[in-house]
Amino acid sequence: MPFSRWLNGSKRFAIVEACVIGLVSGLAAVLLKQSVGWLGGWRVQLSHQYADWLVLPLLGLLGGGLAGLLIERFAPEAAGSGIPQVKAVLGNVAIALNVRVALVKLASVMLTLGAGLNLGRQGPTVQIGAALAAQLSQWIPTSPEYRRQLIASGAAAGLAAGFNAPIAGILFVVEEFLQDFSGITLGTAILASFVGAVVSRVLGGRSLSLDLGVTSYEATFSLYDVPIFLVLGLLAGLLGSLFSRSIFASLAINRRLPLGLPGRIGLMGLLSGLLVSQLPDSFRDNTGLQDMLSGGGTTWYLLLLAFGAKFLLTLMAYGSGAPGGIFAPSLILGSALGALVGTLGSGLESLLGLTPHLSPASTYALAGMGAFFSAVTRGPVTAIVIVFEITANFNLVLPLMIGSVIAYLVAQRLVGNSFYGRLLEWNGIQLQSSGAQPAPWQKLTAATLMQRQVETLSSRMSVDEAKQAFARSHHRGFPVVDGGRLVGIVTQSDLSAPERQSDSPQTATLGQMMTANPVTVSPADSLTHVLFLLNRFKISRVPVTDGQKLVGIITRADIIRAESDQLTGESVQLGPRPAPSYEVYRTRSPATGRGRLLLPVSNPQTAPILVKMAGAIAQERGYELEVLHVMLVSRAHPPSETAVRTTQA
Repeated sequence: MPFSRWLNGSKRFAIVEACVIGLVSGLAAVLLKQSVGWLGGWRVQLSHQYADWLVLPLLGLLGGGLAGLLIERFAPEAAGSGIPQVKAVLGNVAIALNVRVALVKLASVMLTLGAGLNLGRQGPTVQIGAALAAQLSQWIPTSPEYRRQLIASGAAAGLAAGFNAPIAGILFVVEEFLQDFSGITLGTAILASFVGAVVSRVLGGRSLSLDLGVTSYEATFSLYDVPIFLVLGLLAGLLGSLFSRSIFASLAINRRLPLGLPGRIGLMGLLSGLLVSQLPDSFRDNTGLQDMLSGGGTTWYLLLLAFGAKFLLTLMAYGSGAPGGIFAPSLILGSALGALVGTLGSGLESLLGLTPHLSPASTYALAGMGAFFSAVTRGPVTAIVIVFEITANFNLVLPLMIGSVIAYLVAQRLVGNSFYGRLLEWNGIQLQSSGAQPAPWQKLTAATLMQRQVETLSSRMSVDEAKQAFARSHHRGFPVVDGGRLVGIVTQSDLSAPERQSDSPQTATLGQMMTANPVTVSPADSLTHVLFLLNRFKISRVPVTDGQKLVGIITRADIIRAESDQLTGESVQLGPRPAPSYEVYRTRSPATGRGRLLLPVSNPQTAPILVKMAGAIAQERGYELEVLHVMLVSRAHPPSETAVRTTQA
């Protein structure tokens, strides 16, 4: 079977799209990881060869300023982590999300992280994956709902590729973006996440960027650890809430600075470089710091220094609007906090002369990663799964659950809404609550609105007879049946196509001229799925079949009418309904006055002011005023298939 014919099916096409999204998202994540690793290694090498107090601030200034200039000139939407922008797009806010945004985000994150600003690359991969998926949906037109599903799948693939954690990618999308996910959304996201994670794992290699494949770290758990994990969860919730509030304070301070985006990012890069140059060498890249924290054996004052420095550096970088995420900083902060709690717990145990029963500090470090991440992002399930997937240690599941849930409850009590939702509100974007009801028409199915009395043609009918049938009807296409079974569909263009012309039209049958195996839907399919098929295959009608039996047909006009009825509060009428194909506007001579003023209106929001203006003109000139409501019809809908309803005044 040819590939193009195999692809001629919505489910198969969705599979291919999911694989493509996962592939490009994985490649983008690998490119970002390798580039940041190379630039970070080059920066560390220069800091050892020359004066670090000069090299690190200078590179921070140049890299940050160049990244800010790139964003300001080409894609302002690429500022920050990118996750709030994706959340807004999925909430139907008009924000650009395309290949331009993806490329600018990729380049600017390379410059920012390579220059030493303390942010992560996993958050940006979410926006990059979503932007690439959105661009794919523009190249291959789809319904708005299916485009939303593709963007969510791209976001999942981006996070999965960033962490090599496909399950976490799916759960993050469900937890943060799509509480109202459907089966096709989940299936596409699963496949895209799997492909993205596989590509990243196969091609990712090692780099100096955050690499959390720490399966060799020791992690144990016993009942003696439970009180300490409860304390860890409480501290993570308190400090995570403080971290969230401090980020908004940093954003407010940076907004008041008399500098543009390049100046703000460059300034914070300069200050970050100065601060890092005064810290131990392990603070100059995430790999060395993460190994120090998760490996255990670090003194409590060095852990406290790591937490404080990382806390301040992240606030400086994120507040400037630099492109980068808080996933990696949150995990490292949690690791430092967990290791500090574990070290102090072991010290207290020794001080009291008790038999050592507590787990090593590395276990607390790994549990702290999930707890702090949960407190900051308000995603406890994602936090648990991310750390579990990158360690593959079952002993961590219970510590992660205890710490993450406690931290989440504390942060939810102190801060409230989702971190990314608050970021959108801070920027003046208010999304509907996740519990909002979907549009009523989205619940409709093909069976609700399909026309059950379908005009059909027989496959044995001659071409001449078919042309006569077209001449008698306003339809431009008919289902072709054989004994009640749908065998094809024929349109006027099929009969007039030169390659299908027969030497003897009197004897040629529709079975020879029709399009066999047409696209169909079942009565239970949603209108969203029907609209996707109409857009995907650029058709104006789709037959509804129960098995092979034709039970109805649904057209674009039916969908438009259903949406209009739901928006105006009218009930949807089952079965076929009489509706005019078009309406002739008729006027009359003025009953009073010297003439008539005709006012066409199409926008209900501007109609009142226009009527007032026209009324004043008509009164001044002694004219009658007649208002004509104009309904705009897309060029894609033939006038003969567009229903027009009139209302008696």
